[in-house]
Amino acid sequence: MNVSSTARYFLNLPHWLGYLFALVAGALIPLSFAPYHFWVISILSPSLLALLLYEQSLKNTLWRSWFFGVGMYATGVSWIYVSISGFGGAPAPLAIMLVAVFVGFMAAMLCLPFYIYGRWFNYHSLGLTIVFPCVWLISEWLRTWLFSGFPWLFMGYAHLHTWLAGWAPVTGVLGIGAICAITAGVLAQLILTPQKFRSLIVVSTIVVMLWGAGFALKQIEWTEAGTDPISLAIVQPNVAQEDKWQESAQESTLDLLRTQTEPLWDNNIIIWPEAAIPLLYSDALPFLNEINRKAADHHTGLITGIIFDDQAKGTYYNSVATFGDAIGIYHKRRLVPFGEYVPLGEWLRGLISFFNLPTSYINLGPADQHGLKSGDLFISPSVCYEIAYPDLVAKSAVGSQLLMSVSNMGWFGDSLGRHQFMEMAQMRALETQRYFAYSTNNGPSAIFDRRGDIQAQTKAFEQTTLSAQVYATKGSTPFMYWGSLPLVVISILVLTGLQFYEYKLRSSKL
Repeated sequence: MNVSSTARYFLNLPHWLGYLFALVAGALIPLSFAPYHFWVISILSPSLLALLLYEQSLKNTLWRSWFFGVGMYATGVSWIYVSISGFGGAPAPLAIMLVAVFVGFMAAMLCLPFYIYGRWFNYHSLGLTIVFPCVWLISEWLRTWLFSGFPWLFMGYAHLHTWLAGWAPVTGVLGIGAICAITAGVLAQLILTPQKFRSLIVVSTIVVMLWGAGFALKQIEWTEAGTDPISLAIVQPNVAQEDKWQESAQESTLDLLRTQTEPLWDNNIIIWPEAAIPLLYSDALPFLNEINRKAADHHTGLITGIIFDDQAKGTYYNSVATFGDAIGIYHKRRLVPFGEYVPLGEWLRGLISFFNLPTSYINLGPADQHGLKSGDLFISPSVCYEIAYPDLVAKSAVGSQLLMSVSNMGWFGDSLGRHQFMEMAQMRALETQRYFAYSTNNGPSAIFDRRGDIQAQTKAFEQTTLSAQVYATKGSTPFMYWGSLPLVVISILVLTGLQFYEYKLRSSKL
């Protein structure tokens, strides 16, 4: 085995120590995301994983990648405990058990594609530099749709402000993550076999070119912003999560919305957050009619989150409704498991209050929906969790001039969740190069420009408002047209081609 003496240590690690290293490497990943932004960890941690997987058995490959996922999700989505225990009413031991099950499940989803690596490529000469990045990309893509998906903690989010950000409008966040994995694989190969100078020069040059291309792409304006400013205001009511659906707090919440909105009627658009109105649509009609008249009198488009009840069908939707000069209604298309619907609900409902939350009876909105319009402005809406889906937002943005989302960060408490969520919204603005109005119940709320940079922002846990100017955007980025699928297809073709070549090579020697 022709490897460096330093790397030989990794190849002969006891199983338990290899698992521990993988666990720690994964646990460090969240430090590369908001609010920490130590982006270099997004290169070093997967590089350590690549070292740990090199020339290992299939069993070891799967276990080490699984422990890596356990570490990443245990630290990166620890805020789920806040949702289950703090607001779901689950006792601490049960909440810990549920979080542990979720973390283990997500780690299994992460490691599943690494079966390909361990089964066919663990001894391949291109295993680290080509196969590892392809498997990494497939792993992230799988987590966007398998079992409805949980597209969280993707490596590309760490590079919202590095040179690799230039790739976002072209490849999306998954493409940036793939470049991170390529860089990590090459770094691991340099550590393992520094004596293979020529081949390493080639792959290192490719890495430098990818980063340099990111810098060059960052200078390109894929879309064009209009010249006429549009005044936009966001209301942040900061209603406590435990009070939000209490009948005794309904009238005070409506009064709060009235009071906060009163000074804002001279804006072109006013946005209230997700489910801002603590009533079903049909029950809130008197209040909605009042707001509609007020908005129409001021030639303002008011957009709010609300639970829409289709009384004819007996169904409920987490929706965005419009009033005044705005038209259209949107029903959420990606629902949060247990928060908005309960899988296996006939068995789970009633066990604990977490499985019987008042918002857990939501139906899936139609796949093909039109956006909203306020005056002459076409708006692409999303509701909370949907902004984690890059392809969904990119496809919906085609033909729109502004992105907006309504969210309720109350479920996350004062945790990493709200920081990570906002960072994902910034990436959606960058991928589509559109202004983004990001409205939340308890903050922070913000306006992002076409680069994903924050133009205005509120503080968290304050009753406040935000006013800023946005600009209608025309044109589309490449990612809006082709999404993530081409990268996935290329990765599958590369892996298939390498395996076919190896098969032909073995056959010719027989």
